[in-house]
Amino acid sequence: MTFSIFRRSSLSYLLVAASLMLSAGFATAAPIAPIFSTAAGAIRGYDPVAYFKQNKPVKGKKELSYQWQGADWHFASKDNLEAFKADPEKYAPQYGGYCAYGVAQGYTPEIDPAAYKVVDGKLYLNLSKDVLKRWVKDIPGYVKDANENWPQLKAGTYVEK
Repeated sequence: MTFSIFRRSSLSYLLVAASLMLSAGFATAAPIAPIFSTAAGAIRGYDPVAYFKQNKPVKGKKELSYQWQGADWHFASKDNLEAFKADPEKYAPQYGGYCAYGVAQGYTPEIDPAAYKVVDGKLYLNLSKDVLKRWVKDIPGYVKDANENWPQLKAGTYVEK
């Protein structure tokens, strides 16, 4: 009888401890892919260089593709492909192409290629145009938060604040 009481008590303590740890923010997520990508490729198949050179999202062509950081990147022109190859960090979206607002909040949602903003020479993508409207209300603040969160989110060690 004592043994079964001990087992129940131990289980109860473990459940309470686990609940406390989760509520205190000790739970972490698994590492994520360094680049958000779909079957269509990074940025859902859109050309990252076009955001800078044409000031708009332009669908890339599969025949003009390049693999970088485990993702397929597509380009609208050979010039854009060569520009990306020469300096991918210059053209790749921030936070691996995950939603900039989401990263600032501590998670990594997908993106809509049309919900973007180039700020200080960097490409930021967002989940939707509605989220983009929220993000532009405090770009410096959200970028600061996202820059702090991104390394931990990428590694799967993010702890909710």
